[in-house]
Amino acid sequence: MIRIVIVDDQGLVRIGLRVLVETEDDLTLVGEAANGRDAIELIRRTRPDVVLMDIRMPVMDGIEAMQAIAADPRLADTHVIVLTTFELDEYVFDALRAGASGFLIKDTDPADLLTAIRVVAAGDSLLSPSVTRRVIREFATGTRRSAPHPQIRRLTDREREMVRLVAEGLTNDEIAERLMLSPATVRTHVSRAMTKLGARDRAQLVVFAYQSGLSPGSVGP
Repeated sequence: MIRIVIVDDQGLVRIGLRVLVETEDDLTLVGEAANGRDAIELIRRTRPDVVLMDIRMPVMDGIEAMQAIAADPRLADTHVIVLTTFELDEYVFDALRAGASGFLIKDTDPADLLTAIRVVAAGDSLLSPSVTRRVIREFATGTRRSAPHPQIRRLTDREREMVRLVAEGLTNDEIAERLMLSPATVRTHVSRAMTKLGARDRAQLVVFAYQSGLSPGSVGP
């Protein structure tokens, strides 16, 4: 059973999401909150698998709430899907850095939302090509670059290669095809890279890649 928490300051949005979640046999709603501060308390108490999180909220916004979730080791298995009005919301990149596992437009088709919940609950990221391109563009201009990840040098050459390709937006199967490896081998290398860097999921791995100069075509540290 996938445990869900809904965080949005709009009551109608929460009702719609609640009805959708409660129609599925493998999903269960364990709580709702209307702001980030209440959300943190609720999430720490219920330890959900997936949080559907709005960004713009009173009292405490979604970015601050996600930072608190990411900083709490007890919530390492809790994944956040950000709900945005526009996919290229100005806060999307900050949300990704704060630990978001994916993004969804609020008027996403219900079937796609349910799929997203299951994908993220399984530990995969939900990054659309346009969001990935935005990340690339932000780092390409140097406006978001920060210090390299402190554990980046622990990666083997093969793991670095995998991280670069993940940052390019490739799936495990696409990486396997490009490098002529088995998907299982690719999964192993990607998983080891995530473990060494402490990445919660592939979305955070993309952030670490760009912060550390492991973007597509770069030489890296």
